[in-house]
Amino acid sequence: MMELKRSSSGQSKFRSINSIILKFPRFKEGLKEIKGVSEQFDEDSNGTIDRDELKKCVKKLQFHVKEEEIDDLFDSCDVDEKEGIQFNEFIVLLCLLYLVMDSSSSSDNTSKIGSPELEATFNTIVEAFLFLDKGGDGKLHKKDVIKVLNDECPSEKSPSHVTRTRFKEMDWDRSGNVSFRQFLFAFLDWVGIDTDDENHTTKR
Repeated sequence: MMELKRSSSGQSKFRSINSIILKFPRFKEGLKEIKGVSEQFDEDSNGTIDRDELKKCVKKLQFHVKEEEIDDLFDSCDVDEKEGIQFNEFIVLLCLLYLVMDSSSSSDNTSKIGSPELEATFNTIVEAFLFLDKGGDGKLHKKDVIKVLNDECPSEKSPSHVTRTRFKEMDWDRSGNVSFRQFLFAFLDWVGIDTDDENHTTKR
């Protein structure tokens, strides 16, 4: 899996965990658009996106990535291994595809995909990750995350058991390090995904 590296600017726009939480309503609006995209390309209406449906979606959204990259990320994000991407997996997959494409494209101010709204949502999620990634190595480390959540803004300090729980929700394999993909799945749980079908919720 890819690691997210800190951008050349070197800084996240967020200054506290509360500044991220205040963005949750905007995140939800962006996720609603992604939900519409997933429903549009779920041609058999079974609540999941298969490989062929995903490739049509990627082409429509103007993601300029290689087919093998799509296949690799499909396998990585299909965490229940049912050969179908559910809604939360679909969000993570699109965001990772965006980063793969972004890392291989030139740096300019133009929109890199066919939806500026989706691009803005993905960029803001990346900013949230970079706020926690104080080491800048594309991984979240337990001691650093706890320090950030508690020390960046003392007036917003969380109880120690809350910060430990938050990290545990990200650190599936209990390695003490969290990848961007792991962060994304946990972040979506924190924001809350509003769907009409409970089957979209994936147990990891």
